[in-house]
Amino acid sequence: MKNTYYHQLLVNNKEWVNEMTTKDKNYFENLSKGQKPPVLWIGCADSRVPANEITGTHPGELFVHRNIANMVVHTDMNMLSVLDYAVNHLKVKHVIVCGHYGCGGVQAAMQNKSLGLINKWVRNIKEVYKDNKTELKKIDDDKKRFDRLVELNVKAQVYDLAKTSIVQQAWKDNTGLEIHGWVYELKDGIIKDLKVSMDSAAHLDDIFTLHL
Repeated sequence: MKNTYYHQLLVNNKEWVNEMTTKDKNYFENLSKGQKPPVLWIGCADSRVPANEITGTHPGELFVHRNIANMVVHTDMNMLSVLDYAVNHLKVKHVIVCGHYGCGGVQAAMQNKSLGLINKWVRNIKEVYKDNKTELKKIDDDKKRFDRLVELNVKAQVYDLAKTSIVQQAWKDNTGLEIHGWVYELKDGIIKDLKVSMDSAAHLDDIFTLHL
């Protein structure tokens, strides 16, 4: 039996191409000449958080890396390769870590359940919980505690970005690179800036100084 949803995606693609070329006949030709995005987006793989749509940006404006719970893991060569390419070759000026409330990966880290392979990934979030256990235990409401861990996880990933040799070298070279932490609210579509932006003036005295 033909998978109608699958084939509809191809139909949608053709309709989108027609729409874009109607607006600008050179749209795809111009895109094919190269990219110079000002932003690297490190976001969650959740299908409800599409980077371009929620920021009102177009193809070519965001360089995107996504994984479960928007993690910056020092053993993740995929993430580090994307970061290196974005910072040192594309010369992005901003790296944004964007989490979202209701994140399944963060929720999984709060549970004592066997979830298979994902357990190995979310153990990094469990460390964030452990590091902030005192604050989190004071929050009686389960949802508010969940939301707070989402925020704390984003902040932890921003700090982990700051510790990478890629970011530290960019700051040493005064490239103007800034890193930021955001959280997206699924219920209303609004992005919350967590005010943890860092640039070359950042002081890492209180941050674990391991270079990745």
